[in-house]
Amino acid sequence: MSPRPEEAAMRREVVKRIEMVIKDLWPTADVQIFGSFSTGLYLPTSDIDLVVFGKWERPPLQLLEQALRKHSVAEPYSIKVLDKATVPIIKLTDQETEVKVDISFNVETGVKTARFIKEYMKKYSLLPYLILVLKQFLLQRDLNEVFTGGISSYSLILMAISFLQLHPRIDARRADENLGMLLIEFFELYGRNFNYLKTGIRIKNGGAYIAKEEIMKVMTNGYRPSMLCIEDPLLPGNDVGRSSYGAMQVKQVFDYAYIVLSHAVSPLARSYPNRDSESTLGRIIKVTQEVIDYRAWIKKKWGNKINLSPELDNRLKIRDQIAPCSGGQQPNRDSEAAYNQRLALSLASTQQLSSGSSASSVSSLSSSDIHNGMKFSMKGAHNHNQGNGYSPVSSGGMRQPVGNRGHHQYNRNIWRRKKHRDSLPISLSR
Repeated sequence: MSPRPEEAAMRREVVKRIEMVIKDLWPTADVQIFGSFSTGLYLPTSDIDLVVFGKWERPPLQLLEQALRKHSVAEPYSIKVLDKATVPIIKLTDQETEVKVDISFNVETGVKTARFIKEYMKKYSLLPYLILVLKQFLLQRDLNEVFTGGISSYSLILMAISFLQLHPRIDARRADENLGMLLIEFFELYGRNFNYLKTGIRIKNGGAYIAKEEIMKVMTNGYRPSMLCIEDPLLPGNDVGRSSYGAMQVKQVFDYAYIVLSHAVSPLARSYPNRDSESTLGRIIKVTQEVIDYRAWIKKKWGNKINLSPELDNRLKIRDQIAPCSGGQQPNRDSEAAYNQRLALSLASTQQLSSGSSASSVSSLSSSDIHNGMKFSMKGAHNHNQGNGYSPVSSGGMRQPVGNRGHHQYNRNIWRRKKHRDSLPISLSR
């Protein structure tokens, strides 16, 4: 799930093709990247978000749409102009890679948000690893987009930042803290302890949980707090979670994940192993063979294009933005396993640790991606005492929530084999 150098190179080429079309129309226009690609927190099939800065009275959506069609950058029927949206954008799918791209005009909030997230990634070195796992978890349940009843990536990131800010254990923010423990505690907090009815999340000034009545005082007139209420740290008066109408479904799958992982790492799990899973985390997260094939195709085609020119890196303004997920080290292109070790999330038996012996890793984040034995401790369970008056969903059993769509990886269009592609996977669900 962690971004690979060849995947970054492929995305740079997509950006370069679109940028050339834009520069052809408006030579002085400034094209910038924001969103998950700019922060490095993108999954193998994540979209690319671009914003074009220039002097126009109105966003020239139709003009750019015509130019993109003329240059055959996008799939013929994939270009859509959403000029009635809150933020007018052009949506398209790249012709060569089928990576999806969203293009907006003169919207500064996205760039500021990316800068804000990168600052917290430097402050909390564990944040990128936690976010990538959570994004994959929600993606395969169709809960990673607001319009499908889930929550946005920005909301998820702010929830994770708040989780680390207000964690009762100081050592939870250390770079060597066990990531498996943090993941379980995250699911426990937002799956059963957090009081969504009465409490809002504040990130600024060190972070806090505040009553929704207090949030209403600083919002615009007529504002009503949403179920998932998160103050926007960059835009006063904005509730980031106000459109997340399916927040309770997200809460339900978080609670489900907490139950499953808690049982998996309990002492009894050694006596009753789950033979259906290759790893502990594999009980809640799956990586399909289609995605594995897609990543292999990318590695084969773009593996020799990793070292792009400094001029291109500077012009696209993404060199420093991709770095946070690589830990400041150059990935070893000859050893995929070594590169993926940086995202290891081991979940070990509490029975082993309670006896004082050194913890050995029971499993890793993904059966296909990583192996790393990190120490695991169940001490200091995460409890913010925010759950008064709110009973958790499905706390009494192990039943799969409705929001879990049977581990279907993606709900996008099916990949189709094109004649100009070199052994492109036939049916990659995106």
